[in-house]
Amino acid sequence: MLRVGDLDRAISFYEKACGMKLLRKRDNPEYKYTVVMMGYGPEDQNAVLELTYNYGVAAEYDKGSACAQIAIGTDDVYKTAEVVKLSGGQVVREAGPLPGLGTKITAILDPDGWKSVSPFFLFF
Repeated sequence: MLRVGDLDRAISFYEKACGMKLLRKRDNPEYKYTVVMMGYGPEDQNAVLELTYNYGVAAEYDKGSACAQIAIGTDDVYKTAEVVKLSGGQVVREAGPLPGLGTKITAILDPDGWKSVSPFFLFF
């Protein structure tokens, strides 16, 4: 689960930059938060990414040190890096070979500052 400061911006980013779809959205006004599930297909058959927006919290969350990154698979890391830039994200490691692993990756930050790595061969 990733906490986001602007839910619409986060949904748009993961749709455009990562090709995910909004699978479901649940607003909980009594508890002042909204949860959405993003993914590539039905939750019972695919991994999903949960995004949580807490009402009134638009500031950046403390990322801590427990989560290093989320890995998302792509067929073309070079194209993914370009789409990320156009979708409001930031590329923090340009697309290219990863020494010692025989694959290519790019590392990005989403608009809320969460780090994702896109390997050529599988999703983070």
